[in-house]
Amino acid sequence: MSNFLIIGGGVIGMMTALQLADAGQQVTLVERGICGQESSWAGGGIVSPLYPWRYAPPISQLSRWSEGVYPTLSLRLLEETGIDPEYRQKGLLYLNVDDADTALGWARGLAKPLERVSAEFVRQKEPMVAAAQESALWMPTLGSVRNPRLGQALRARLLAMPNVVLNEGYEVNSFITHDQQVLGVATAQGELRAEKVVVCGGAWTARLLESLTIRLPVRPVKGQMIAYQAPPGLVQRVVLKDGRYIIPRSDGLLLVGSTLEEAGFDKATDSEALASLKQTAESIVPGLSDHLVAYHWAGLRPGSPDGIPFIGALPGWSGVYVNAGHYRNGLVLAPASTHVLVDQLLGREPLIDPTPFQPTVDRLMTDLA
Repeated sequence: MSNFLIIGGGVIGMMTALQLADAGQQVTLVERGICGQESSWAGGGIVSPLYPWRYAPPISQLSRWSEGVYPTLSLRLLEETGIDPEYRQKGLLYLNVDDADTALGWARGLAKPLERVSAEFVRQKEPMVAAAQESALWMPTLGSVRNPRLGQALRARLLAMPNVVLNEGYEVNSFITHDQQVLGVATAQGELRAEKVVVCGGAWTARLLESLTIRLPVRPVKGQMIAYQAPPGLVQRVVLKDGRYIIPRSDGLLLVGSTLEEAGFDKATDSEALASLKQTAESIVPGLSDHLVAYHWAGLRPGSPDGIPFIGALPGWSGVYVNAGHYRNGLVLAPASTHVLVDQLLGREPLIDPTPFQPTVDRLMTDLA
């Protein structure tokens, strides 16, 4: 029997497994599909909330800690697996920011590099980007990762670790319980038991917990994205305008996102979103009108009240924990949020105050909107 059973093989679940395995624990991870193939694959990979000054302080604390982890984590995974997560730290240009003074005040308070720059500065940094209307903001320290490859690297590392069992194609049908204690899960392939169970099911977490009569206010929020295959170097940095972004990859792929849709668990793409995303892309980089859209896809974010994730022991039961509800910032917050939980699981002194993220009864009763 494992020390820990993790449900869900996204970035949150895999990083939890990695940290527990690094600490010498026996870990089993179950994933109904292939690890890293849901929202962890579908997102953009920016290692920051889009407008970090607009988030509650607990989110800022998690994101700042995670931002410092990604360079080292990416190098580690490349060395251990040969798969490069492609961490790039080339900064972010914010265009058309209507609360720039607030942003600059936030940055000063955290000693975070952020400055107001001219339209000429934008042209020098990104010649193909449409001219800023007046001025822009520049965050030079921002990085991004190629999240599908991050997922592949995490999966490869876990497969190579002798104290980790990775069970893909295992759908959880129910929890095994006794006297308000969760002992494991039942799957089509049989029962799996562990000392502690951790639910990292992303947008599906609330469904998983229904059988425990726990109402977790986490819902799916669809996001559609597109990508152009452009010449390498056409755009070098992340560019954000009016809530949407262009993210460059080293091989010239340019990701454009994303929509926000309340569509349940529907992951279908549609022509209306395609047209809207193309319009966004070409308003930021007019030259993209000469290139074809190579990919169009959708993913499901785990929406939650105020975007603050639920991290910790679930009330009313022993032996079961949750880490879900990161909304648009799952990859951004993953290193920190998993550390918050692993500290609790192993009884360590907390690196980050876990209080704001605890799934208390009051938080579970919060409205989803």
